[in-house]
Amino acid sequence: MPRRKDSAIRKVRVVAAHVATYTDTLRAKRGELVTCGRRDDEWPGWVWCTNAKGKSGWVPEAYLRIKGTRAALLRDYDASELSVSPDEILTVETEESGWLLCVNAIGQRGWIPARNAVEIIAE
Repeated sequence: MPRRKDSAIRKVRVVAAHVATYTDTLRAKRGELVTCGRRDDEWPGWVWCTNAKGKSGWVPEAYLRIKGTRAALLRDYDASELSVSPDEILTVETEESGWLLCVNAIGQRGWIPARNAVEIIAE
């Protein structure tokens, strides 16, 4: 049975290396409250957030219900980035504000800039 377009597995090939900038980043559950800091100038749509445990990371604004300097997560979230090398093939889980949440061949999961990868067209 053919796969419906909206459920198709999206693959990308890395064209430029990306090294994770932050380690030990924010992981939060839906409903968890975080403190919001600055918005990213380079990547509009991202907000620097810190949870009650002191872990920080960039969170898509679309994943937050913001009230003043506090916000509730609208979904479970992990701010981990993925370090990648050119020619790696990744499976894309989602795309948000210029970044891709991907899984690599050994099951590691994290965010990379969308500009560092190109879509692989399924045959």
